[in-house]
Amino acid sequence: MRVGRLDGRTVGLIVVLALLSVSPTVRLSAQTDARLIEALRLAQSGQVDSGRAIVRRLLATLPPGDSVFPQALLAAAKIAPDAPTVASNLNRIVVEYGTGPWADDALLLLTQLYFAQRDPAQTVQAAERLNRDYPDSPLRPRANFSAARAYFELKNEARGCELIRQALDGSADDVEFKNQVSFYASRCSPPSTTTTAPTTTSTPKSPDTTKVPPAPHAYAVQVLAVKSAVQVDEMLTRLKVMGFDARVVRDSTGFFKIRVGRYLTREEAQRAQARLRKKVGGQPFVVDEP
Repeated sequence: MRVGRLDGRTVGLIVVLALLSVSPTVRLSAQTDARLIEALRLAQSGQVDSGRAIVRRLLATLPPGDSVFPQALLAAAKIAPDAPTVASNLNRIVVEYGTGPWADDALLLLTQLYFAQRDPAQTVQAAERLNRDYPDSPLRPRANFSAARAYFELKNEARGCELIRQALDGSADDVEFKNQVSFYASRCSPPSTTTTAPTTTSTPKSPDTTKVPPAPHAYAVQVLAVKSAVQVDEMLTRLKVMGFDARVVRDSTGFFKIRVGRYLTREEAQRAQARLRKKVGGQPFVVDEP
């Protein structure tokens, strides 16, 4: 048996089978159009080609502004023949219909797809977007469960355990899911509780005049300068996953500049620059910051 990264067709089959057998306790927006319901019924009964044919005809004839169109994209993703087609349809929903009722469904399924592909960086990116853009979505626990395991693979135990606890808190009455999450929760120590130190009376100290005044400026490493918010979001997620402290600075020309760190010396910044060039690529460079 071949070990390693799964090929797109194998992953597509795994994901499609998972999507067609989602536990009824998981709230995924169900298709409401009778044609799509029939297409999914056919696929579940083994007549996948017939189901795909119905969805293809709908996507070819419906205008993109029709309320059924994103539903058809979701159905197409669920019965797609391979992983790239699954991802393409789901990403269209997220990008083109982000304010609709299907976007959080698409992000959950993307999280599960990327995890099945053994791509932890993409997994956490999809899950973190779901957390950020749809904080009230009941699908977050499922996405966070996949993302937590991805963070463990990326050696980010702190964030992984944080998401495991969130998944456990949101497991509600789903006993099977709660048991799955609890298995991974055993590797995380309980969150520390803050205790108030006893108040003691002490003699006031005179101001410490030996403190070094704050540096007049610092150094940072600029990784990217773009006008696309999508590129910014992707790069910030990548940097966060890799453990870099990244932020965005916007200048008067409308460019988003992604910078890492605030270093006291140029030498420190140059060491970070070398790490970024090795891990992220491109041409990061050191900049002065006030």
